Amino acid sequence: MATVRTGVRAIGAVLAAAVGVSALAGCSSTGGKRAEERAQQATAEGRSAVNTPKWTVAMVTHSGDGDTFWDIVQNGAKQAAVKDNINFLYANSDEGQEQAQLVQSYIDKNVDGLIVTLAKPDAMKAVVTKAVKAGIPVITVNSGVDQSKSFGALSHIGQDETIAGEAVGEELAERGKKKALCVVHEQGNVGHEQRCAGAKKAFDGQLQNLYVDGTSLPDVQASIEAKLQADHSIDSVVTLGAPFADAAVKAKETAGSKAEVDTFDLNAKVASDLKSGTLGFAVDQQPYLQGYEAVDLLWLYRYNADVLGGGRPVLTGPQVVTQKDAGALEEYTKRGTR
Repeated sequence: MATVRTGVRAIGAVLAAAVGVSALAGCSSTGGKRAEERAQQATAEGRSAVNTPKWTVAMVTHSGDGDTFWDIVQNGAKQAAVKDNINFLYANSDEGQEQAQLVQSYIDKNVDGLIVTLAKPDAMKAVVTKAVKAGIPVITVNSGVDQSKSFGALSHIGQDETIAGEAVGEELAERGKKKALCVVHEQGNVGHEQRCAGAKKAFDGQLQNLYVDGTSLPDVQASIEAKLQADHSIDSVVTLGAPFADAAVKAKETAGSKAEVDTFDLNAKVASDLKSGTLGFAVDQQPYLQGYEAVDLLWLYRYNADVLGGGRPVLTGPQVVTQKDAGALEEYTKRGTR
């Protein structure tokens, strides 16, 4: 587990440097600091920090409605868009074909750049390839690390879901857990399957998947509750998104279970529940950074033909967050950037 955390700190340092470089390339330390301060002030005031043309960038994700994770991604993207004088557009659908149609609509509008997720890559392949052939630069975020390069994207920004899952499996083992439930709230999402598979691979206990209807939190709670009532040997429930952690906590309480609830992703409620001990741990992939860097990298590409990653994904996680870490993150989760 120590190896994962150390690697994440290194990744965070590299990405923090990349953000600074994106804002201001090739400056001396003193001049760079002053210019960065001016850029931050301009962003805070809603003004652009650059004088490049008003390019339009669209982001199309597989998010369902009400998922706070994607609010954080958008917060990062919007912040970078202000700084980079970008007109930022956003659309989403949790149905693969509808997501592809939304991408097509932006191709028809001849946007200057596209940011897409590939949770359902088969549905997205043709339209992403079409965008690239039309001369629209594409960056993939969050999901699709295995398909991004072959689809023609410039880069992928996110976490490797298998590695993230393995981090969960290792953490469960360290905590002495023996039987875990991996709650999959979106069937057909390859990233979710990879998370559970990675956890199962690294966990020396038993892990089984529970498929639920993520569009209805009451149904999610009822499904978890029924499973916990039927099997009292389950000592850990892992949800794959922050909004579902609270449903799992309620299910645990109504089922009279002593299982620990853990989750992927972070938001203000998860941070609060980690601090109180209601949740055991969370895996943060820094969604704000995914949105911010995606917009910033498209700006860099349009302005200077720059590409980060050298053909490899730009990793933003995983980072295992526990009770001892939660307090330090509260400031950021409350403002919607973590």
